[in-house]
Amino acid sequence: MDYPNDQAPGAPVRSGIPEHGRIPKYYAVKAHVSLLIDELSEGDTLPTERDLALRHEVSRETVRQALRELLLEGRLRRQGRGTVVAGPKLEQPLSLASYTEGVRRQGRRPGRHLIGLDRFPCPEALAAEIEVERGEPVWHMERVLLADDERVGLESTYVAVARVPHLDTGFDPDSSFYAYLHEELSLSFGDADERIETVLATPREALLIGTPPALPMLLLHRLSRETGGRPLERVRTLFRGDRFSFRTHLGHQREN
Repeated sequence: MDYPNDQAPGAPVRSGIPEHGRIPKYYAVKAHVSLLIDELSEGDTLPTERDLALRHEVSRETVRQALRELLLEGRLRRQGRGTVVAGPKLEQPLSLASYTEGVRRQGRRPGRHLIGLDRFPCPEALAAEIEVERGEPVWHMERVLLADDERVGLESTYVAVARVPHLDTGFDPDSSFYAYLHEELSLSFGDADERIETVLATPREALLIGTPPALPMLLLHRLSRETGGRPLERVRTLFRGDRFSFRTHLGHQREN
């Protein structure tokens, strides 16, 4: 198999072109627009659908299909009636670092917008996860995640009221929950279990994040424990699939 001399690590092999060389028209347009994006800067406006259709001698619907894929991949974004080049995806580490730390590391300004903070009796399934009695009061805090004021995710945090009794009065919902637990309550995280899957947002979630319902989302489930091993919080976070990627470091584990 022939590989281009400039084949980038992680790129589709042979740029995704089948061995027989026949590719759909929309994919050829997408490849050309991708090269154009590489030459532009974040926020630069793309040529109109009409201009791209004339340039590549295809229908406007073919151009739309190519642009739809680039929008879903996060390389483009809509701005007003036009389409502009999107910035790089936010890279979130798969670690016990908070969302705040991950976003700041990339030179972006993290933020959160509180949707609701409710107290309710713990249902059986959640009680089993965070090791409290069924019916014991728990907090549910729901917040939209922001990066430079752009809505990029939606986070639900569940924690026992007994562990964090003054969450409704002593915590600034625009700030880091992890920092509050550590600095105000002297609670430190020891380890966590995480699971990631691809989902579509519900109509309500899409409205809160400000995305089309058809946009793929990365759903992260996390159960965090403090240093003594006792469960502390259960988190469900939706991240925009076009604006986020995840990174982790893998080490060699010896077999017994």
